[in-house]
Amino acid sequence: MIHSALEGIVPKNHIFGTEFRYKPSGEIDSLVRATAGYGKVFVLDQLLTQHVTGPDHVIYTGDGSSDVHVMLHVNARDGLTIAVSESRHVSQIAKRTVLSTSALAVLAPILEEVAGWERFRIRSFFEANGMLIQEWERVRTDWLTVRAANPENSEPANVA
Repeated sequence: MIHSALEGIVPKNHIFGTEFRYKPSGEIDSLVRATAGYGKVFVLDQLLTQHVTGPDHVIYTGDGSSDVHVMLHVNARDGLTIAVSESRHVSQIAKRTVLSTSALAVLAPILEEVAGWERFRIRSFFEANGMLIQEWERVRTDWLTVRAANPENSEPANVA
């Protein structure tokens, strides 16, 4: 299904996903490869070995908890990790987070971090290619959960 959806866009040998062996009835018989979680780290290491490149040349984007292991792996080896969702699991680990309705928005941190471009140059690049960065807010987000220190007594403590 994935191969047919990406046909003509991405070569089959560049697609890595969970792979099953099927029974003649169409039911799943067994698991050949699972690339969720740590399986993604394995595939990434295979690609680095096959293409003889360093881990600092990796740019990894992810949007969910199955990306946590590989993001930690990439971060530890000086690659660039970009979260593309508000999921706390990945946005706290990723070096950058991009939230946009356009997949092209992920280019902004890549051009900044990897190419060393200033924001005005990135805006100019997008505009020269028919795209306008209308808003670009850079924020630091603190995720806080505040609860009563003594759940049995939610009265505030006296502070002297």
